[in-house]
Amino acid sequence: MVYTLLTITVVLSLFPLYWIFVAASRTNAELNSTTPPLFPGARLFGNIQAATEQAAIGRALVISLVVSLAVALGAVVTSTLAGFALSHLHIRGQRLWMAGIVATMMVPLQLGVIPLFIVMARLDLVGNPIAVILPYLASAFCVFFMRQYLVTAMPGELLEAGRVDGASTRRIFWSIVFPIARPGMAVLAMLTFMTSWNEFFWPIVVLNGDNPTTQVAISQLGQGYVHDQSVILAGTLLCTVPVIVVFAALGRQIVGGILQGAVKS
Repeated sequence: MVYTLLTITVVLSLFPLYWIFVAASRTNAELNSTTPPLFPGARLFGNIQAATEQAAIGRALVISLVVSLAVALGAVVTSTLAGFALSHLHIRGQRLWMAGIVATMMVPLQLGVIPLFIVMARLDLVGNPIAVILPYLASAFCVFFMRQYLVTAMPGELLEAGRVDGASTRRIFWSIVFPIARPGMAVLAMLTFMTSWNEFFWPIVVLNGDNPTTQVAISQLGQGYVHDQSVILAGTLLCTVPVIVVFAALGRQIVGGILQGAVKS
């Protein structure tokens, strides 16, 4: 019974991806017919070519990949260091710092978009992909996530043993904290990568048509009186492949992190 429910869940989860593939390989007329197609057609490469002609999909893929990898790497590094400090180092005002970090999570990006845009304009970064990277190199959610993970996954006795052996804080971090935090870092890297990849609001504000991200490029597809859904979904399919590849690459670490968290709890 359990395996039957899991199989049904997997099928329902994968069906949207399958439908995108089917729709991307059909024509717009076939999608709008009385009986929608359930099997792939022969228009996949034609629709992908049309999507790349309507928008800079190739350039958008490169920009989004660079931006998402940089954001994921920066956020994981800063949040792991901050999470270690807030969870196991005795710093003055630790609870106050943590409360301030959590409080910033309640402030949406839309409230700070104007001053943030002014800062990027004064740095002459408007239209530059760096403007999409800088605001996300540190995240309150990432710090909170890693702090909670290290509290449950790393016992304080290990740190005390390292200090007894004469290890410095830097040595303790690289030799003890980093190996334990690696599953949580993989989970956080995947979450941060997907969030950055799917970000639309800030990139469309600060970037231009010469340097679009994938979400901005997709919004430029199928324009006209009649939206060509097959071309739009072909571009969407093309922009979904890197996320699937990253998920497959980090899947083992993600599962390991989930299992380790379940054992600790």
